Amino acid sequence: MRLRHLALCTALSGLALPAGAETTFPARLAGHALIPAATFLPAPADAPKDAQMSGKFTGLARAMEAGTVPGDTGAMHGKRPTGLSLPFEGQPLQGLSGLAMNLAEDGSIYILTDNGFGTKANSPDALLMFHRMAPDFASGSVAVKETVFLRDPDMKVPFRIAYEGTDSRYLTGADFDPESIQLLNGELWIGEEFGPYILRVALDGKVLAVYPTMQGDVQLKGPDSPGISAVSVAGKDWTVQRSGGYEGMALQPGTNLLWAMAERPLLGEDGKPAGTALPVRAFDPAKGEWTGAEFKFALAEGATAIGDFNFIDETRALVIERDNGEGLPALKCAGDPAPDCFPLPAMLKRIVLIDTAQIDAEGFVKRLGYVDLMNIADPDGKARLKTAGGQAGTFTLPFFTIENVMKVDDTHIMVAVDNNLPYSSGRALDKAADNEFVLLSVPELLAAK
Repeated sequence: MRLRHLALCTALSGLALPAGAETTFPARLAGHALIPAATFLPAPADAPKDAQMSGKFTGLARAMEAGTVPGDTGAMHGKRPTGLSLPFEGQPLQGLSGLAMNLAEDGSIYILTDNGFGTKANSPDALLMFHRMAPDFASGSVAVKETVFLRDPDMKVPFRIAYEGTDSRYLTGADFDPESIQLLNGELWIGEEFGPYILRVALDGKVLAVYPTMQGDVQLKGPDSPGISAVSVAGKDWTVQRSGGYEGMALQPGTNLLWAMAERPLLGEDGKPAGTALPVRAFDPAKGEWTGAEFKFALAEGATAIGDFNFIDETRALVIERDNGEGLPALKCAGDPAPDCFPLPAMLKRIVLIDTAQIDAEGFVKRLGYVDLMNIADPDGKARLKTAGGQAGTFTLPFFTIENVMKVDDTHIMVAVDNNLPYSSGRALDKAADNEFVLLSVPELLAAK
């Protein structure tokens, strides 16, 4: 994921792709399914009692009574109430953040839940988990066929975990922030953001190995990496931005290499982002080591991060590209934030097609074009939810974080939302976002070379 000579390429990587400089392909809504936001799971019977109620540490002080801390969208999005309150009885089935390219034996998809409530500090009671799910676009429902919680009984994690003194040793959002997942040879590989690390995990949730990010002999770290102190210096002691780790990690057919893409640019020696390029580095699961192969992904002008990354053949891959906005621009606040408007509406939400066989002299991968997730045709009325400020015949995904994409067949892709429960409300002004799954017909995009 990290480029060996990024510091020498600062001038080049600082050039964002100009808006309108590439092909926009059409997208048509072919299906819409969802899991309601208020969907919760019981913690395993052998988990600590602490895990039976989650979100107790999301405020300034511990909250021990369920539903006493109202959720809102945060200052950046106007602190609009979302209608859900913490703590939660059980564990929320939320924060869906990564689809595995390979399917399970029964045809279901492996999908990942992220660290819980967004930070290392506020998620020590959020259990880490992955699922097997099967969206039914005919009915609009999503079957959760299995949920598996991550655990470390063999002490493969090289640092103290939140539930260190327990027999079950379940992992929590204070230990890792899992953001990407792939299935290979009957095992799961998970990319995360705190280290950043790559985790090798058995299908029953047991951690088999933890791999740090190595750039030659140097371990690359973020501010939440174990051993980083409060007086550490950004750009010197750590160069991976907070929430800038392995948001995307794609499994390449043919080679079985994992390509890990950073969510955000690395930091330069001055502690500031070194341009807008995202480093992408290859990891060999068979050897358990980084290969040294690498390329760069250029964010488009206006984009701030990526959301997911999956191959569709041996060289071409899909990348979710986004800004930090949520809600439709039609309801942009004219002045100060208010409950009936979006202060920072969504402007750039895309699925970009890249070709890793086409790398230019500066190391940038070729962008073949994109579909605009803010302008999806819906002539057949497939949308199951109304959008505040929306127009008939057009479907949008006006969410802060969209973190799941995969190819379904030669003409369709599936996209799913990370709803940041209970902090995001992009489709409605005052209601926590559901976990939405969207089937898109995009034959022109998938045929592009």
